[in-house]
Amino acid sequence: MIPIPSRLLRPPRIEAGTTYPVILFLHGAGDRGIDNEKQLAYLPTWLAEPAMRERYPCYLVAPQCRPDRCWVEVAWDDVASTPQAPQMTDDLAAAVAALDEALAMEAADPGRVYLTGLSMGGFGAWDLAARMPERFAALLPICGGGDEATAPRLGRLPIWCFHGADDTVVLPGRSRSMIAAVKAAGGSPRYSELEGVGHDSWTPAYRDPAVLDWLFGQRRM
Repeated sequence: MIPIPSRLLRPPRIEAGTTYPVILFLHGAGDRGIDNEKQLAYLPTWLAEPAMRERYPCYLVAPQCRPDRCWVEVAWDDVASTPQAPQMTDDLAAAVAALDEALAMEAADPGRVYLTGLSMGGFGAWDLAARMPERFAALLPICGGGDEATAPRLGRLPIWCFHGADDTVVLPGRSRSMIAAVKAAGGSPRYSELEGVGHDSWTPAYRDPAVLDWLFGQRRM
């Protein structure tokens, strides 16, 4: 296993006999590194705010992808998708290992494990969910994309996907095609394409209490 940096946010209080939801957060390309700091931008920082910690007590696992590596080896600006590789990347496998450690060592609820990511992390979230859909209670991919051929594995997974309508870094068609494929496979995903928004669709998504209320309301059956 390739070690990568990772940080863990814990609930503000851990009560005896209580288990808490867990979020695996996959950051974007600009936050790669070895400093174990940059990956805390956006959702990890926002969920660490005092009011947010009280409203959403949870664990958040924030691994950091290494420089010049990716959660998934795909071209982000392509119009068409790339077939899913037979094996996940070393960095994505290390992210799963960080999640496994949290589930084993903390007062975590295995039925409330959520997967989310933005941009490069959005691609990682689609990829990982397709590889192990049984592990997650919900998927929240933002401005990413995946392999439509994997959609039949995602039909039972609660999904809410976001993309900016004016995104020129990752074209919104990448999210649209995944959502269409999941629907064709019998799923009922939600899709929010944000008018007037470019690549940064994660700020309006993560800062919307309705989105986090939806996420934390999901439980794996």
